[in-house]
Amino acid sequence: MSSKPTIAAVDWGTTRLRVWLLDGTGAVVDERRSDEGLLTAQHKGFASVLDRHLKDMGATDGLPAIVCGMAGARQGWIEAPYVEVPSSLSDILGAAVPVPGAGRDVRIVPGLAQRNPRTPDVMRGEETQLAGIAGLIGSGSHFVCMPGTHSKWVIAEGGAISGFGTWATGEMFSVLAQHSILRHSIGDKPAKVTPDNQVFRDWCQEALFDADIGARLFGIRAAGLLSGLGQEDAAAALSGLLIGAEIASATKRFGRRGAPVILVVSGPLGALYAEALRLDGIDVTMADADEAVLAGLVAAARRNKMLAEGVAR
Repeated sequence: MSSKPTIAAVDWGTTRLRVWLLDGTGAVVDERRSDEGLLTAQHKGFASVLDRHLKDMGATDGLPAIVCGMAGARQGWIEAPYVEVPSSLSDILGAAVPVPGAGRDVRIVPGLAQRNPRTPDVMRGEETQLAGIAGLIGSGSHFVCMPGTHSKWVIAEGGAISGFGTWATGEMFSVLAQHSILRHSIGDKPAKVTPDNQVFRDWCQEALFDADIGARLFGIRAAGLLSGLGQEDAAAALSGLLIGAEIASATKRFGRRGAPVILVVSGPLGALYAEALRLDGIDVTMADADEAVLAGLVAAARRNKMLAEGVAR
């Protein structure tokens, strides 16, 4: 098969941008990453940022692009209206929105909206990761966890997304570590937390037992004053509390306590969530988030007739 680029696949996050060049089979020809996410592209111009990267990668003028993420937000390149759940993965990908005046065929995958007045919620980007793990969630009922700054928990049934929820765990860690009394315990730069840290495990188990952690957060500060809890372990305690509380809350909300979880994540965060889930007696199936978003973009390109059907090499 020729390795000539046929399409660009783009994951446009809030702070990060990833661009892949794909050949006619959906295989990766080239890849590039940068810090030109939504916040930067708003000022530089989305078309200008993408055109420059594609030019630097040697792509031909007019190479089409399939895009997911924050480029489709209200503050993005063009708003790609949310698809409401429940909705099938195929219908979600098929609702990709063309970008007018882009100088090339650019289509943006829409996010998902949950309009339940009791649990309103939205996502952008994660829906493409879900499409990328269609082989795991294409039949039956599945519970999916997608950790991050704003962690998503998703119910997938028969290849459709029936509901989801967001837990701002990563953001809470950042805010508490930098802008609360706990900054004195954790220090200016929080230490990296590993899943074998016994403090992480102990505080996580406390939160798994009781997700109401409000009365425990100050205990991190008190433990430093009274029993010498160091900065590394203080970061581990906060991480354990927040992740444990998220798991306890999500499994309770969806009535899935003890149910197996598909964990879609990349990097060190995956090991922390996997350990926390196992501490709760939950069976875990791991899926790489980077691989999932690329697979989802390939599926979106095929669904929108921008790439021929087939199997990537």
